[in-house]
Order: sequence, then structure tokens, then C-alpha cells
Amino acid sequence: MEESRKREIRENYLRVCEKIENAKARRNAGQGDVTLLAATKTVPAEEILYAVNELGLKAVGENKVQEFLSKYDDLKNTVPLHIIGHLQTNKVKSIIGKVNMIQSVDSVRLAGEISRRSEEAGVVTDVLCEINIGREENKSGILPEAADETISEIDAFPGINVRGIMTMAPVCEKNDEYRKYFEKTYAIYLDFLGKKSHNIIECILSMGMSDSFEAAIEEGAGMVRVGSSIFGKRFYPQK
Repeated sequence: MEESRKREIRENYLRVCEKIENAKARRNAGQGDVTLLAATKTVPAEEILYAVNELGLKAVGENKVQEFLSKYDDLKNTVPLHIIGHLQTNKVKSIIGKVNMIQSVDSVRLAGEISRRSEEAGVVTDVLCEINIGREENKSGILPEAADETISEIDAFPGINVRGIMTMAPVCEKNDEYRKYFEKTYAIYLDFLGKKSHNIIECILSMGMSDSFEAAIEEGAGMVRVGSSIFGKRFYPQK
């Protein structure tokens, strides 16, 4: 990797870390630390490893199973690896035992398949339940009014461990417009926390991306998923 590219990633990473610390200072005391997860869709393994080994990146998230698997040999045994994009049931088998957490569990059916495959492999898979907080028809996720019942059903499966809540807010024109979605998600998270915290070592609320992570932190996020603000604009291969 060229030195200019290293410098670009380093400067971006440090800028994001500074913004995270400033956002933490602006929110309510006692809400805990914030984990920066790098969303690494289209990012080469070499660049991810630079961020991990040289900059201190603590977690990595991939959207697609195929891309996750293509980088797995390079990234395994480095930092926790997460699936953060929509997951089809027929792709579950290929990632069980490799992925540290699946953040996009959006149905009882998917949870059941993760549990079944996990039991077959002799593991318990950590998951987050994805909430469709904007009620967008083109997005997956559990509707807010169904969150309590659905999460309870998912939590009953033996092969998975529900660690918390994830959401992907609708795209907004202004940063402050994200707040209403994050406030509603935080309320769902608090309800989950009140019922499940005695069974979970560390509960997670994952929300906020490059365009919204500061607002998400101020509204209670414990994990943010930042991609382009660290690695720059994504370049998709030509089909």
C-alpha cells in the first residue's frame, strides 16, 4: 500500500475518533464507551489490516457474505468480524463459526436457522436484532411495534445469544433529523436492557454510520458503523 494511502486512512481514522470522543462528551453521563466498527464493504484486506495493526481499529463489519468469506483468511484471529448487512438463510451455514456477531437478525425464521446451524457446529452465535425504525418498505428489520414479541421469540433459540439492538436509520438531509429515529431505537434498547441485562455481560446498541454517527452517539449508541469516513468513497468493480 502506498504511503499516501496510509496517510489518508490514518488522518480519516483519527478524525473519526476525535468526533466520537467529542460526541461522547456531549451526551448523558453514564452511557458507557463507544466501539468504532469499520464498515469495510469494497475495502481491500490490506487496508483493513493497516487500520487494525497500525491504528488500533477494534472491529470490522462486512455487508455481504461472499465478500466476508473472500477476506476471512486474511482477517481471522485479528479483531471481531461482524456481518452487518441483510443475511439470507441459505448463506448462514457458510459463516457460522467464522463470524463473531451477526448484527442483522431481522426475523424469527433467520434466527432459527442461525441457531440450528450454530448447534450443529457446536457454537453459540452472538446476534443483534435489527429494528426497521423508519418503517421503510425497501429495508429489512423488525417493525418497532413488534420488537418486544419478536425479540423474545428470537432470544428463546438455544444456539444464539441476543446481545442487543441494531438499526439503520433512513437517509436524512440534516444530521439532526436522524435524532428522532435514534431516540426511538434507544427507547426499544432500554426496554430490552431492562428485561435481558441480567443474562448479558455487555449489551450493545449499534446505530449510526458515516453520515450520522455523531448524532447516534449523542442519543445513546454504544457502537457505530463507519465506512466511507475512514476509507473514503467506495469503488465498486465493473460488472
